[in-house]
Amino acid sequence: MSAGFSVLGAAAPLALQLSAAGTAAAAEASDYKALVCLFLQGGQDSNNLVLATDPDSFGRYTSARNTGEDPIALKAPGTPPQTVPAGTRKNKPAMWGGVLPIVPKTAQAIPAGTNVTGQRTFAIHPLMGQLMPLWEQGRLAVLANVGTLIQPTTKTQFNQNAVPIPAALGSHNDQQSAWQSGAIDGAQTGWGGRLADIVASQNGPQSIFTSVSAAGNAVFLSGDQVSQYQINTDLGAPAISIAAISGSLFGTTAGSAALKNIIQSTGSTSNFANDYATTVQRSIAAAATLNAGFQKPGLVLAAPKYFEPIQGFEDSNTWLVQLNTVAQMIAAAPAMGIKRQVFFLRLDQHDTHDNQNPREAVNVTRLAQAMAYFDQALSAMPAGSGQVVDMRSRVTTFTASDFSRGFASNGSGTDHAWGGHHLIMGGAVKGGDIYGQYPTLGIDKAGFNNPDIVGNNMLPTTSVDQYGATLGRWFGVPDGDLFTIFPNLHNYGTPFLGFV
Repeated sequence: MSAGFSVLGAAAPLALQLSAAGTAAAAEASDYKALVCLFLQGGQDSNNLVLATDPDSFGRYTSARNTGEDPIALKAPGTPPQTVPAGTRKNKPAMWGGVLPIVPKTAQAIPAGTNVTGQRTFAIHPLMGQLMPLWEQGRLAVLANVGTLIQPTTKTQFNQNAVPIPAALGSHNDQQSAWQSGAIDGAQTGWGGRLADIVASQNGPQSIFTSVSAAGNAVFLSGDQVSQYQINTDLGAPAISIAAISGSLFGTTAGSAALKNIIQSTGSTSNFANDYATTVQRSIAAAATLNAGFQKPGLVLAAPKYFEPIQGFEDSNTWLVQLNTVAQMIAAAPAMGIKRQVFFLRLDQHDTHDNQNPREAVNVTRLAQAMAYFDQALSAMPAGSGQVVDMRSRVTTFTASDFSRGFASNGSGTDHAWGGHHLIMGGAVKGGDIYGQYPTLGIDKAGFNNPDIVGNNMLPTTSVDQYGATLGRWFGVPDGDLFTIFPNLHNYGTPFLGFV
C-alpha cells in the first residue's frame, strides 16, 4: 500500500452524500459551538505521530527506535513503500513508505546543543495521508510536547525535586483522570464539564444535552452543575432509553404502559421517591426529544468502512462510528435550540508495550480516516429545505491521551512516558502550524545531555491547563472563569496558546 493510499469504503462520506442530495448553503450556524475531545485511551505513541525529520533529529530518532526484535522506527521522507511477504507484513514499517512531510508556517526554534542546520523539518506517520489536505488547507494544527504539569519544569528542577510534580506519572487511571480533570483517579469533575457549567444556560430547556459522551462514563464531562448525557451509536435513536417502557412487556403493551406509569409516578409520600420519578420523567422526555431530533430527512447515514492496513481488507472503523453519531447530533442541535456542546469519545487500544507496528498502523489509519470524515461531514450539515450548512468553523476537535510513550523502543513496542504531541482540527483553528516547542530528540548518552528528556520520557513544555484554557476561551468561557477551571493556569506566563 502506498503512503498516500486512502479508502473511505463503500459508503461515501456524509458531506458528499448531502452535497449531492441538496443545494449547498454558504452560511454557517452563527451561534453554535462545540468542543470534541478524542481521547486516545492507553497512551498514544506520539513520537511516531509527529516527527522531526531534519538529519540531526531523525538520526537520533532512528538510533533509539531502529532496535530490538521488531524495530518501530519509521522511514525517512521519500522512502518508497516496499512489498514484503504477507507473513512478515506486521514487522515491516518499510511497507508504508517514508513519513509524510509537513511544513509549519512558523519555524520552530533550533534546540541548543544539537547539530541542526537551517530550519527544523517535520512529518507525520505515513498512514495518515488523509489528514494532509486538512493541514495544507489550514484546518489542522499540532500542539507539541504537552502533558500534565503544575508549573513550568526544567530537567534540573525535576531531578532535584525543586518544583511540585504531578502525582502518579505513568499510571493509566491516574493520568487519564489528570488529563481529563486536573486531579488523579477519584476526581468528581472534569474540565470539559466545568466549561459546560459556564455555557449550559445558553441551551435553555435543552441544557441536558450540553455535555455528551459517545463512549460511556467519563470524568471529563462531569461538571459542578452539568451532568453528562450518554448516547449510543444506534443510527436514528442515539438516546439510551429505559428498557421495556415501550412496545411489549411480558407479552403485552399493557405491561410496558404500567411500568412507565409506575416509574414516573410522583404521588408517593416519600420525597426521595418523588425526586426519583421526576428524574425519570426528565430522562424519558430527553430521550424522546433527542431521538426526534435525529429524524431530520437525510440526516441518518451509515458510516463508511476503512481499509485495514495490515491484513488488507475493509473493516468497520468504530472510532468513525462514534464521530458519525456526534456529527448527526451537531446537525440536529440548531433545530433543538442547542448552542453549546462538549463531546467526549474514547478511542482505545493505544497501550502498545509490544506488537506496536501492527497495532499502531491500525490506530493511526483509523484516527486519520475518522478525523477526515468528520471534517467532510461538518462541511455540509443538513439545514432543511434541501440545503446544507458548513459547521467546520463552529466545531473544534482535539486529541488527548493518558500520556505519550517512551522515546526509545523496548524491542517491539514502547512503555509509559509523559509529554506528547496532539492534533487540533477545525475551521477556526489556525492550522498548518506547530504550537509549543517541539522537543530535542534523543536519549542521554556520553557527550549528549538532552534537556527535554528525563530517562526515556519527554518532559512536557506545555501544560494540559494551557491546552484546555485555549480551547475554553474559543468556546466563549470568560478568562476569569478559565483561571478558576484551570487553577494552575496562573503559573504560566503565556496561559493561552493562540492555536484557535
